[in-house]
Amino acid sequence: MRENEFDYDKRYEENMGDSVGAYTTKTFQWMFLGLLTTFAVACFGYYTGAIFFIFAIPYVQIVLLVAELAVVLILSARIQKLQVSTARVLFFVYAVLNGVVFSAYFLMYEMMRLILIFAMTAAYFGIMAVYGHVTKKDLSRMRPILISGLLFLIACGLLSLFLDLGDFDRIVCLVGIAVFLGFTAYDTQKIRTYYNCYQGDQAMLARASIFSALQLYLDFINLFLYLLRLLGSAKK
Repeated sequence: MRENEFDYDKRYEENMGDSVGAYTTKTFQWMFLGLLTTFAVACFGYYTGAIFFIFAIPYVQIVLLVAELAVVLILSARIQKLQVSTARVLFFVYAVLNGVVFSAYFLMYEMMRLILIFAMTAAYFGIMAVYGHVTKKDLSRMRPILISGLLFLIACGLLSLFLDLGDFDRIVCLVGIAVFLGFTAYDTQKIRTYYNCYQGDQAMLARASIFSALQLYLDFINLFLYLLRLLGSAKK
């Protein structure tokens, strides 16, 4: 391990504390900072009008999608090798990219509707996160079901590019809500698993915290999007 990374990780450990509770809190703090970054970028894009210039660029939506996928894949595949600072930068790069995408929702939906559904998402997410943190049940048994549900959602998403799903879209939304509520509890419990697994490796603990924050961030965002599809009504 390089000296500068070792010094950084020592400072990280001192700030984080030794308990699993402090580690979990730190992870959720990163997740909330990511959400705040996304919201700030989305608001900036909408209120300054930058969104119109950005989305006027040819193929920009495809570029944003590819960039987001690339960041997630890099973090997932190289989380054990990345420096903590690099993993953190990539996490916030993803949050910024997602903020650019989310700025379009301010054009599509009324602000009060967005705030209401965000509050609902926060409430549902919070309940499942608390459950995942305190339950003694092994939620890893849920993983095959959750992965199957995720594959179903991906298949429906691809199908919707070519066909109008009609009323079936409501079923897709309900499945999506259930799947990401389940992932919220599951990913919250995994924080404790990572803590127990990497207790002797402070650098890996720090990386795992950022990776967990990304997973929880994605759970929150996807839960919000499915609730918005189910309950939101676009501007006319």
